Amino acid sequence: MTVSFDFSGKVALVVGASRGIGAEAARAFARAGAAVVLAARSQAAIADVAGEIQASGGRALAVAADVTDPASMKALVARAVDQFGRLDAAFNNATDGPRPAPLAEIDVDAFDLGIRTNIHGTFHGMKFQIAAMLDNGGGTIVNMASTAGVEGVSSLAAYVAGKAGIIGLSRVAALDYADRNIRVNVVAPGPILTHHLEAAGGDIQRMAAMAVPMGRLGSVTDVAHAVLWLSSPASGFTSGAVLPVDGGQLTGRVISSNVRRGA
Repeated sequence: MTVSFDFSGKVALVVGASRGIGAEAARAFARAGAAVVLAARSQAAIADVAGEIQASGGRALAVAADVTDPASMKALVARAVDQFGRLDAAFNNATDGPRPAPLAEIDVDAFDLGIRTNIHGTFHGMKFQIAAMLDNGGGTIVNMASTAGVEGVSSLAAYVAGKAGIIGLSRVAALDYADRNIRVNVVAPGPILTHHLEAAGGDIQRMAAMAVPMGRLGSVTDVAHAVLWLSSPASGFTSGAVLPVDGGQLTGRVISSNVRRGA
């Protein structure tokens, strides 16, 4: 399905753009006409995605950055503005955390890394993105959460706490800048076919799909389209929202027809 947006003359920053949802969002912004700045810890990974965008006729810049380091995030935004003259949209997509385990078995340092990446990283991003957007009269920010940050999932304490914290931060930022033409929203994906589920294998993928009322996994394109909509004038009266991209999961935990049929 083709979805059309027009970001001609706009500049978009995608943090956590090396693969999966972030890389697809960067491609989608570029296809819609935006100049795109891609950021991640691995320069090589984002350089590949940026090169792909440039080969297709788009404008892209790859900048290595660490969301846990405020100086790195400040420099990232400054580089985007120096290169393209402004910042209109940002998608904060970076995430990290420990492997699933009951709460008391989680390593303290691994838990802290999850919180630093999700909560501190999103704060660092918004702090400097908002300052740049105020300089050109406004902009939009979309932050990556998860359905897990809305309702909780066992054995994912750091991930759930981080994503719930992102939702809280986003709502406060939306209120703080509502009268200054900056909108802040959240996407909350359910099961999406990224590298994690691809690596898990077909049986796990089928089980995950059975728990979705629509009966399928989401795609990275599903999420990218939601990000672009929240970044576009089409959602101009929407701020502080948490948009599920989950095939209906958050509407309730009623067993879907797919599960009942044993599909």
